[in-house]
Amino acid sequence: MCIADSVGRGGVNHAADVKTVQVLLNLNLPRLGIPSPLGLDGIMGNNTVTAIEALQTRVIGLASADGRVDPASPALRALAAGMPPGLSAEKLQGIMINAERQRVTAFAGALIAKMAARAIDAPLRQAHFLAQVGHESGELRYTEEIASGDAYEGRQDLGNTQPGDGRRFKGRGLIQLTGRANYKAYGGALGIDLVSGDNGRRVATDPDLAVDVAGWFWQTHGLNVLADADDVVAVTRRINGGLNGLEDRQRQLARGRFFLVA
Repeated sequence: MCIADSVGRGGVNHAADVKTVQVLLNLNLPRLGIPSPLGLDGIMGNNTVTAIEALQTRVIGLASADGRVDPASPALRALAAGMPPGLSAEKLQGIMINAERQRVTAFAGALIAKMAARAIDAPLRQAHFLAQVGHESGELRYTEEIASGDAYEGRQDLGNTQPGDGRRFKGRGLIQLTGRANYKAYGGALGIDLVSGDNGRRVATDPDLAVDVAGWFWQTHGLNVLADADDVVAVTRRINGGLNGLEDRQRQLARGRFFLVA
């Protein structure tokens, strides 16, 4: 379920729930007869209530409207049914509801293009991929791990054989690339040098690379097969090496399912 409690007139109106309904109303805008999109501010105001009422009267066909959307309600089902197919920036915002709008804008185009290029092209695959990316990046907040990277110094299993490799090749990208050997492998796959000097920082600073490295990791580790099997535990283990953050990954997967999987 994409909302935890009621939204609208007399509702509980948690900010994330209100923002989710605002996203859904905007995705249904042509059916509502409302000319301008709602602001995605998470605040229950008159414009949002008016849009909910339009949904209830124009789309659902109620004689009178209470201006409220509840979990598992006809109004929420109508919003889900009225979404256009496919992934879009608006749906990405709905899935990663806590992401700042400018981060969604910065990454949406690259995500849509790079996912298609890496065969992350079926709705269930997309939902699983975005759930993992959402967790790993703090919903697009981070493209570089906060820790210094000193913990990776001297890690032979990561190919960190030279002094300073821990920091130089710390985790970067929306699914974090870590270690000299992995930077070399990814750069080799793209035909670019990510090992010399500070070139590795590009994985964090270039949105296309930050997205593509996540898709490269996904593809080279066979994660589409696990996503097709709808096995979030197995996907998480292959990315994380354990089950850290599983509850949040499951939460984000549920949102991805709502917005992408019919």
